[in-house]
Amino acid sequence: MSYDLKITGGTIVDGSGKPGFVGDVGVKDGRIVALGKAEGPATSTIDATGKAVSPGFVDVHTHYDAQILWDRMLSISPWHGVTTTVIGNCGFGVAPTRAAHRKLIMQTLEKVEGMSLEALEAGLGTAWPFETFPQYLDALERQGSAINVAALFGHTPLRLYVMGEESTERAATQDEVGTMKKLVREAMDAGAIGFGTSVSVSHNGYAGKPVPSRQATVEEMDALVSVMGELKRGLMQITIGRDFSTRHMAEVSRKYGVPVTWTALLSHLYGPGGHRKQLDLAAEQRRSGAIVIPQVSCRPLNFEFTFAEPFIFDVMKFMNELAVADAKEPGTRRRAYADPAWREKLRSEVTPLFRNWWDRVVIAWAPSARELEEQPLAAAAARLGKDPVDLALDLALANDLQARFRMAVMNFDEQEVAELITDPNTIIALSDAGAHASQLCDACYSTHLLGHWVREKKTLTLEQAVHQLTQRPAEMFGITDRGLLAEGRPADIVVFDPATVAPGPLKRVFDLPAGADRLVSEASGIDAVIVNGTLVRRDGKDAVAANDRLPGRLLRHGRAA
Repeated sequence: MSYDLKITGGTIVDGSGKPGFVGDVGVKDGRIVALGKAEGPATSTIDATGKAVSPGFVDVHTHYDAQILWDRMLSISPWHGVTTTVIGNCGFGVAPTRAAHRKLIMQTLEKVEGMSLEALEAGLGTAWPFETFPQYLDALERQGSAINVAALFGHTPLRLYVMGEESTERAATQDEVGTMKKLVREAMDAGAIGFGTSVSVSHNGYAGKPVPSRQATVEEMDALVSVMGELKRGLMQITIGRDFSTRHMAEVSRKYGVPVTWTALLSHLYGPGGHRKQLDLAAEQRRSGAIVIPQVSCRPLNFEFTFAEPFIFDVMKFMNELAVADAKEPGTRRRAYADPAWREKLRSEVTPLFRNWWDRVVIAWAPSARELEEQPLAAAAARLGKDPVDLALDLALANDLQARFRMAVMNFDEQEVAELITDPNTIIALSDAGAHASQLCDACYSTHLLGHWVREKKTLTLEQAVHQLTQRPAEMFGITDRGLLAEGRPADIVVFDPATVAPGPLKRVFDLPAGADRLVSEASGIDAVIVNGTLVRRDGKDAVAANDRLPGRLLRHGRAA
């Protein structure tokens, strides 16, 4: 047999968790046609001797819903071996959206997902090629992408579409819930793989208002999930909060036979050691017949923030009230930050709530005091004879509220993180690729897992880590034709060097529309990334151009048509 592409001599780690073995992979017409031995000529050959050959990684928690419309390459995910991505997480997205609500949707993404409003406006333009969710999927399919995309149907645009701005204020009526159920069915029929939502107290949208999904009752959630029960397919993804607990998740999972995955179970989220109670609960729910899977992260949750938009403090009522007041009367923030009484309130409120977070703050960027950059805030404040809160706010005011601070919010206890990523009832995810672009970059989680937790810490074997990056997330999200190297499967393949694979240091670039900035990380040790048989990355560089016919497929119902 002749092949379009042959990968020879590598250690094949097929994604199942089984031990790897040395062999070849033969690819023809976008599919794997030989595995183990691939005798015969090939148009192109990759020598993978000493390297690992695995399925392309499946990133199930991204926010590329808007970015994909101007960035068909979906950078930076393929840099780190990702060949399939899931959008629509946390109930956010850009469809369905009426023309009159486009600005509100963009402002919501700006506030809750840290996206630049200027970049959204420039990237999406004024003539959106869709209104409904089926039209949105059609638009994605027409334009194509470098990697595969599956989509969740988002609760926030759904509620705004049906209820208008009242969606941020009140519960839905019975008729409105009925309309939403019809639109969920329409989305599922069009190819959505499930339903995404959020009840997180930190998720506030435009003008500081709760995102629409936070106003949904338990009865509304139940009704919308029931559609997937009737169809006998799909999953629910939810960002957790008090109003729809893991108990409610277990109830709808058992009632409708629908898997539920929630974000996020992080080290120190429930206090030191508190994660174990949640792991025990997940195991108990599984034994009861419910499938409720917490999503966990393998990286410290580092946020870069400014006091112009201090997203991470939005869980505090007085900070959210300040955001609302500043939206009505610009300059309110600055006056508050300069007020000694307000500073004392921030000091007294933050310290007990955030468990000494100020000790983990680093001054990332401060043009008025470049000598302090990359220094711990507490240490710099001690040298200057200041309180850390005063120094942070002084720097913010001196730099037009644009000074940046980096904070290890959660997941900084490696022993606890190790327990989270090795538990059989969790799923490794939470890259947030496409969101919080100027604040964090965890789209490199796959190379961090392979470099840090496999090679350096030896917490996972190579086979276990690849399984967690491929078959496990694909199966959890109902993506049925990805995540495994097998004859007849689509040829989504990564060739990487286990001895060198790692994410590079974060760097700030200004390549978003309107010149907006974002943090990126380049990868080392990723030799080749192949999507549906087409080489898209080779030796750290794109092997296709954004204006080429790109190989990624829209995975309607979890598989390519």
